Amino acid sequence: MSHITEKGGGTFQGIKLLLCENPLPPIDQAIAAARSELPRSNYYTEPYSAPLRSLISEQLGISERLIHINAGSELILRQLFDRFGQQVHLLTPTYVLFPEIARHYTETRLSPEKDFAYDLADVVIPEGTTLTVIVNPNNPNGGVFDMASLPELLSRHPKTMFLIDEAFIGLAGKSVTHLVPKYPNLLVTRTLSKAHSLAGFRVGYGIFPEAVADDLNNRNDAYPLARPSQAAAIATLQNEERIQERASQLRLWTEELAVQLRTLGVRTFPTETYFFLADFSPHDASRIADQLRSRNILIKPLNDPVLGPGYMRITTALPEDNRRFIDALREVMSGA
Repeated sequence: MSHITEKGGGTFQGIKLLLCENPLPPIDQAIAAARSELPRSNYYTEPYSAPLRSLISEQLGISERLIHINAGSELILRQLFDRFGQQVHLLTPTYVLFPEIARHYTETRLSPEKDFAYDLADVVIPEGTTLTVIVNPNNPNGGVFDMASLPELLSRHPKTMFLIDEAFIGLAGKSVTHLVPKYPNLLVTRTLSKAHSLAGFRVGYGIFPEAVADDLNNRNDAYPLARPSQAAAIATLQNEERIQERASQLRLWTEELAVQLRTLGVRTFPTETYFFLADFSPHDASRIADQLRSRNILIKPLNDPVLGPGYMRITTALPEDNRRFIDALREVMSGA
């Protein structure tokens, strides 16, 4: 299963640029909050992570009843695909998990000739589609969709569920959570693994219509999060201004890394996140990745048969690791 390579790289201790992990550690407040809960780990959290649901409800202006919390957003995405994924429409390239867990899918291709930009008003939803998925900002290219056309799409296709995966909304883009109470076919998922640096704590949540939220909550573990995870999530969301400061720093490092790649003749595509797509053509991305791994740098080819063998998604590391990556890449490409 190729989505396994989206995870934490196992025991790999070198530089990792293939993942969408945030290279910055959790904020100090999150670490302190988690640490303070460790001695109380013999006790369950409040049922259904009530304090966290209350905070999310307050910050988003959404009823608590519409909020579902679970141990990471991937689990929530799998639950939604189990319910609605009979015939899925994807905007590709997309998160590698989605084609794997859809029972059947069609696709609208995003074009590199247009820098993977796309007007959602132009999307054609095939007859019989049960679930349309829009990732905003999009993974793997980091671009943002203008969501102004979403209400019209929701109204035009009332029998199709629309899943908006906002995993990276903490970095860029306009959220559509406020539309959920108005549309019974709108699902929004989020995670604290990305902009909020809590990937190892496994905290994800969704904003869903009452019927969907009730179903997921009634069938879910009443205690989905460990006490340290819940505490870290609350502390992080209470310091959102710090998260936004860090997001700006990450985007700066990302652009600096893209500039360095372009000096090596690599084409990079616009992004508003801390990762981007790069085309190494005429070089083969798989061969480059293999040679970099021998230099203790973990990266992977995109392996998209339509785009071809030159593409990689690259996530920024810390600046000193980015410099080591560029130095190693220069050696690899000069000998290719």
